[in-house]
Formats: sequence, C-alpha cells, structure tokens
Amino acid sequence: MIERRTMQGNGEHHANDRALPADARADGFASPFDRAHWFDLLETHGFAGDGRFDAHGRANGTEAWLALRREGPGHLSALANWYSFAIRPLYRGESDRAAALRALFASLRPHAVRLTLYPVPDADRDGVAAALHSAGWWVTGEAAGDRHWLDLAGLDHDAWWASRPGALRSTVQRKAKKGVVDMAIRTTFDAADWAAYEAIYAASWKPEEGDPALLRAFAQGESARGTYRLGLARIDGAPVAAQYWTVEDGTAFIHKLAHVEDKVKASPGTLLSAALFRHVMAVDGVRRVDFGTGDDAYKRDWMNRHEPLWRIEAFNPSRIAAWGPALKAFARHMLRKKP
Repeated sequence: MIERRTMQGNGEHHANDRALPADARADGFASPFDRAHWFDLLETHGFAGDGRFDAHGRANGTEAWLALRREGPGHLSALANWYSFAIRPLYRGESDRAAALRALFASLRPHAVRLTLYPVPDADRDGVAAALHSAGWWVTGEAAGDRHWLDLAGLDHDAWWASRPGALRSTVQRKAKKGVVDMAIRTTFDAADWAAYEAIYAASWKPEEGDPALLRAFAQGESARGTYRLGLARIDGAPVAAQYWTVEDGTAFIHKLAHVEDKVKASPGTLLSAALFRHVMAVDGVRRVDFGTGDDAYKRDWMNRHEPLWRIEAFNPSRIAAWGPALKAFARHMLRKKP
C-alpha cells in the first residue's frame, strides 16, 4: 500500500491506494454502490482508468474515503461506470464527518489539478461542494442526470398500487387475466436463470450490454449476500422478460430490465415489474425503490419522486494547469444560467 501524508490544522490528511475498508459506510441508507467490493469489481474489470486512487481523510476521530480513478495527468474522477447509481463519500465514525471530508479533499490538493465527481446524489451535493470549497478548491456543478425513486412513506402495496396511473393498473389487470405469462422470482443466483436473462437482453431493444462479465460477478456476489432478486417471465416455456434487482436496508434497487420485443403485446415486462414490486413490498418489506439513473418516461408510472444527479467539477487554484479548464467550466456554467 502506498501512503502519502501531510498535516494541516487539527486534521490529518492522507491519500492511500487500495485503502478503502470493508466497513466504511455512506450517510443515509445503504447501497450496493457504496461498498469496497463494488469498487474492487470496477477495478478488476478495467474501469479504474490510469489507476485507482482511494482518497482518505481523518479528523476528530472520524475517517472519510472516496474511491477515485486517474483519468490522466493531474485529473482524478469518481470510480464509477454506467451501472453505478451514485458516488458519495464513505465514512467510519460519526463524530465529525464534515471535517473528515474536508480533510479528504485537502489531501488531494498536492496530487491533483482537477477532480470530477459524477453521479453525485442530490442529498450529497451541498456537503461535497462545501467540503471542497473549505479545502481550497474552485468548485462548480451542474445537474447532469436524473434519478427516479419511490418513497412508500408508510404505504403498503395495495395503497401504493391504488395511487398508480389508471392505464398502468388496467394493463396489468387485463393482461394478467389472460394467463399467458408465467412468472418466477429467484433469490439465489443460478447459471441457467442468468443465461436466460442474457438471452432476453440480447433479443431486446436494449443496446449491447456494457460489461456482461462484471454484471454477472456483481449478481453472484449479491446472491452470496442474500440481496439478489431475479424476475423471469415466460410464455409457453420460453423466457421473454427478465429483471435484476437487489434488496438491502429497506430499499430495492432496479439494476437491469429487458423483454423480447416481439412479445410486447402480452406485456411481459409490465407484468413482471408488477410482480417484483409486490414481492419486495410484501415479502422483503422495503420502504423505498430506486430506479437508478435516467429519465425514461415509463419510470414515472411506478415512482413518486424525481431529483437530479450532479456533476461536480473542482479545480486546484495552486496549480496553473487548472486555471484554463476552470475558466472554461465557469463560463459554461454562467451561460447555462442565462434565461
């Protein structure tokens, strides 16, 4: 392990390679994208750019980490890819997380000209930006994505379903009565089930899967943790729709969904969604459902909350190489704000 240290104020600042501990946790509810195992998977499957860099700060008995990658000389960015719902700081200890995060960003200034973080959840944006400012960075940010999620707020499945659009409820009722689509929900990984999912995805309207080996490894790991949910729909025994979800800490995460296009009249994807929503509410007892990134119109039929995801750009004013990119970034930001 490579470790670099400096001292500043009452906080100890250092940045470590491969330093992220398994027990570090984010603020708020847990997510599969907040664990050391997820970042290890990204690194193993080639998403660490020019090298992984786990930033670390400590202050007042609390530690903070942020998994990053080297984009090029002097440029660090979030260790994330298209499967990631979010990137946010992870902590060990609770006494002063704001100070620990300031320490983390201070630790990066000797090592980076520029820092890019995306996708930052709306709830974390202000804290991350404030910590960067106080650590001496120039900071700008913009909404660069969307997140739809469901807050049940005490509703059970039936009350939630009654609140959904009439057209959706009518479709599910009519197509379910026909009895054409058979559905099953698996809670452990099975190679044959996963092969069916991959075949459905390949025959769907979806673009080519970005990294099927990473997704399979992720699913196997989640199965071992007991969080795995795979829904499969069949017509006459042939798989026609599949969805991969995980469940933890009162939240269901919808990772992947696909259906065979020539079977769309039977609405297997819609019926499968309805079955999975019922399962995670009635069986798993979730309080939230996270539909991940993207502003697809169909998500609004199932969700009741929408918020932006943020791209935060930070520039190191002590490095002349940062001044030009910073000027361009701030100019773009000002132009977008004009009516």
